[in-house]
Amino acid sequence: MGDDEWVSEDLAVLPAWAIVQAYHALARSLYELFGRHGLTPVQFGVLAQLSDSPGLLQAELARRVLIRPQSMTGVIADLAERGLLLRQGPGGRGKPVPVRLTEEGRAVLKAAGVSIRKFNEPAVLGLESYEAGMLNALLHKLIAAHAGRTRSQDEP
Repeated sequence: MGDDEWVSEDLAVLPAWAIVQAYHALARSLYELFGRHGLTPVQFGVLAQLSDSPGLLQAELARRVLIRPQSMTGVIADLAERGLLLRQGPGGRGKPVPVRLTEEGRAVLKAAGVSIRKFNEPAVLGLESYEAGMLNALLHKLIAAHAGRTRSQDEP
């Protein structure tokens, strides 16, 4: 492989590129799955995190679902408007406001959870059980290594 020439074999040995390709192969199905429950993947992540840790603040939710805190504002507002979560306290600029699931939010999460667990069954993903376990462990290792990194840290 020359520095300015690419062939398919060059791309095939790049793990990060394989992740991009896997994302595109699965994304449409995931968006459709969550859409059937009136959610996006990020919204599902927010509901799941609040189920695990009620009363999280917006900034911590953003860290946990790997989006910018500024982006979380709209996600929270939409879910609150739909009655899926509740902001506790008056809030306001610079005032942290804990967020909790409502009963309706729990019901939506439960229904979506059934679907996402089925989608993640190894056979549905085209994997053997041991492969799914290995893949999951490796992906979590990558997430831990790169979550919160800045663009300049990733440049050679």
